[in-house]
Amino acid sequence: MPLYLVATPIGNLADSSARAQEVLARAHVLAAEDTRSARRLLSALEIPLGGRELVSYGEHNEKGMAPRLGEVLRAGRDVALLSEGGTPLVSDPGYRLVREAIASGVAVVPVPGPCAAVAALAGSGLPVHAFLFRGFLPRKPGARRRILRALKEREETLIFYEAPQRLAKLLPELAEVLGPQRRACVARELTKLHETFHRGTLGELRELFSAANAPKGECTVLVAGASERPPNGTPEIPE
Repeated sequence: MPLYLVATPIGNLADSSARAQEVLARAHVLAAEDTRSARRLLSALEIPLGGRELVSYGEHNEKGMAPRLGEVLRAGRDVALLSEGGTPLVSDPGYRLVREAIASGVAVVPVPGPCAAVAALAGSGLPVHAFLFRGFLPRKPGARRRILRALKEREETLIFYEAPQRLAKLLPELAEVLGPQRRACVARELTKLHETFHRGTLGELRELFSAANAPKGECTVLVAGASERPPNGTPEIPE
């Protein structure tokens, strides 16, 4: 039986595909980053859990759960892995389980769907011909700055995830290291009622999101590359 990687809504339940719902309705074991969120999702989609197993699979227990679920797969039962929202493994747990399945000769079947990074990129107004997804940066300032300095000359659009309460720390660092005139975008509450794209320079966004004006909801931060022209060999996109 395969390991399914099921993308789940990041806000709007209507983004749950028919294929994802079908897999969630029949998988023998559901491995969820947050079992409470998974139960709410199943209830909203009117998918009964029945006697099937719902287990926690997150950063706190991934090392031990990956081999356990590997045994489930080798025993001929299928497993559906789902993050709290979005596509599994994209800044979320799951890599160890995928490696376990591959090593066991078990098929790994992605069930595509919502992804905050891709949705934010599409609506950002920044170049889309090439992008570099960096996810969540380290919390330690020194480690963050080392990474940002390494990214400073990259030509791709840069994509980061950040918690709302830490946005007021990230944006000043981005402006300082990458330059306050870089075009950027903060996308928040994606697919939800109050979805908002804040576009401007890093300097402008730094002033907008001060510590006293922290946004609500997870944020996706996008920054134009060092050069907004396509990399060598890539045709320019007409305006």
